[in-house]
Amino acid sequence: MRLTNATREGLSSSSFQTFAEVIQRELGIKMPSGKVNMLRSRLQRRLRQLGLDSFEEYEELLLDSPQATEEFVHFTDAVTTNKTEFFRESAHFDYLTENCLPELDRNRNIPWHFKLWCAGCSSGEEPYSLSMVLNEYASFRPGFDHSILGTDISSQVLENSKRAIYHHDRIGPIPENFRKKYLLRGKDTSLGLFRIAPNARTKVSFSSLNFMRDSYPIRETFDIVFFRNVLIYFDRPTQEAVVNKICEHLRPGGYLFISHSESLNGLDVPLNLVGSSVFKKW
Repeated sequence: MRLTNATREGLSSSSFQTFAEVIQRELGIKMPSGKVNMLRSRLQRRLRQLGLDSFEEYEELLLDSPQATEEFVHFTDAVTTNKTEFFRESAHFDYLTENCLPELDRNRNIPWHFKLWCAGCSSGEEPYSLSMVLNEYASFRPGFDHSILGTDISSQVLENSKRAIYHHDRIGPIPENFRKKYLLRGKDTSLGLFRIAPNARTKVSFSSLNFMRDSYPIRETFDIVFFRNVLIYFDRPTQEAVVNKICEHLRPGGYLFISHSESLNGLDVPLNLVGSSVFKKW
């Protein structure tokens, strides 16, 4: 984690290493030295909010002050990446409807309450996309109902998820026929805001979760877990540990989806590859 220069715009190599170690230990996220400018930029915004003059002051606040626990929430919001979009990697939604749901359906009695977990849901686009898809499936499958749990470590993105309000430049990937069914335009059309309609929104709940915890406070067992674009931030031992903990909440025969840019190769996990970045628990 050594830096070529002692400081980068006021963030000393010592402070960077301290922050990087906290991020790795508490969040499981790798923070190599090449990310120093990114970390500095994100934390500078927090320093301005607090009226602090140096990263050393912030380091003391985060690690050795009565406000440390509360500040860690803001620290987490600042350093985590929350890139997402509606119907991202759309082939996965096709695989869900064409393969997973029919296969699971054959082994279920009616009525069937289908449970899905979006682990690392960010600002809600993924779970709401899935809710729309599952609503469509329910329209021709009497007795089918669903619920979706979205979890994330960032309190800020969870609040955005619960509001379910998105600017028009975010809704482009939503199919046109879905927009008519599942989006409500804001009263002030000049703002370009849309809210997810109740028929999709009420099927989704949200909760805070840190994947680095020894166990997850989740009681449900899920039919499918979407865990996409999260593993890329973890080292291999952390990936294996987290996937195994997630599998504790995935029923045998259930499916785990990861991103096309991710891999479980070499990990000791109870999963078999059945599709492109789709795994089935044995």
